[in-house]
Amino acid sequence: MNITVDDINLAYDDVGTGPAVLLIHGFPLNRQMWQPQLKPIAEAGYRVIAPDLRGFGASDAPAGGYSMDRFADDIIALLDSLNIEQAVVGGMSMGGYILMNLLERYPDRVRAACFIATRSNADDEAGRERRKAMAAEAERLGANPVIKIFAELLFAADTAQERPELIARVTSWMRETNPKGLAGGLLAMSVRKDYTQMLPSFRHPSLVIAGAEDRAAPAETARTLIKGLTGCQSRVIEKAGHMVNMEQPGIFNDCMIQFLKSLPE
Repeated sequence: MNITVDDINLAYDDVGTGPAVLLIHGFPLNRQMWQPQLKPIAEAGYRVIAPDLRGFGASDAPAGGYSMDRFADDIIALLDSLNIEQAVVGGMSMGGYILMNLLERYPDRVRAACFIATRSNADDEAGRERRKAMAAEAERLGANPVIKIFAELLFAADTAQERPELIARVTSWMRETNPKGLAGGLLAMSVRKDYTQMLPSFRHPSLVIAGAEDRAAPAETARTLIKGLTGCQSRVIEKAGHMVNMEQPGIFNDCMIQFLKSLPE
């Protein structure tokens, strides 16, 4: 399905009926990463919405204007167009940065928050420079420089050896990403806000899910979230890396559904 937001086309999946659960994909991915979640969460009694962010998947990729504010505004415009007042929002990696932006700027629209393989801190100066350099390379050379770095970061060691088809699928998504989206996402992440000090002010029911072997958002970044968020639930999943929801979908879905069922009406 598609909607038009600020003259660009956003693609999204919308499955099931019930309270809304909106899932935001990470970089440099798209909504297909949530395929293992859509049906099980819908069958548990929820309406699951998974958009492609601007610049990614089947959504339009404008030449510029990417930022965490803009990504968050697009999510709100999507909820508005679907007449959804509040949703449980799950954000993976970059999707988690967008979730924190939503919690700061649109707290009334978020019923509960699921932080998936993500972190609250901003890039340091060296990290910012690396992202800017990678953005320039992506604009010049397309996805290959990004794939080279991210394909190694995304999976646990066992996954890399035992499930080459999963790695091939995720790599193909990266390869298909518009270079403008790649550059825009990298630049947006490079200047994102640090939310570590603000975590205690987020009063929403929250869940932190981390992969025990995540190299992109390692265990200490999950611990910072767990410590900072008041009364959050958490689960560190073994034999999983950054793509925890695809590497261990059964455990991930059980954890997510259990959290959804625990929320007040």
